[in-house]
Amino acid sequence: MTRQPIFTEKAPAAIGPYSQAVVAEGRFVFCSGQIPLTPAGELKMASIEEQTTQCMENIKALLRSQGVALGQIVKTTIYLSSMDHFATVNEVYGKYFQTGAPARSTVAVAGLPKGVDVEIEAIAVA
Repeated sequence: MTRQPIFTEKAPAAIGPYSQAVVAEGRFVFCSGQIPLTPAGELKMASIEEQTTQCMENIKALLRSQGVALGQIVKTTIYLSSMDHFATVNEVYGKYFQTGAPARSTVAVAGLPKGVDVEIEAIAVA
């Protein structure tokens, strides 16, 4: 199996021992969970809308660095600090997938890195 770590300055650097994303077999792009951290390292915490938007923009930047579009995502997983955020996150997330939304799981968790309320990971096929 071939596996190539991805790094782009247009998305936040990894905050631990992991890659921003990995391309496997030359066509599968696995994006690590993205929190609302800007490429400059600023945490966007004003609202759940702002947090979700930053997560999606990070994913978009990672995919673009490989010539892949959001429409090529086949699966996402959304982690929420509370299911009370579900409807709002759904609304923002839906704006990124006007047609043909990918398969998705959404779960509430006990905690997320840096105390954020949302983390999103994605798998795309180039």
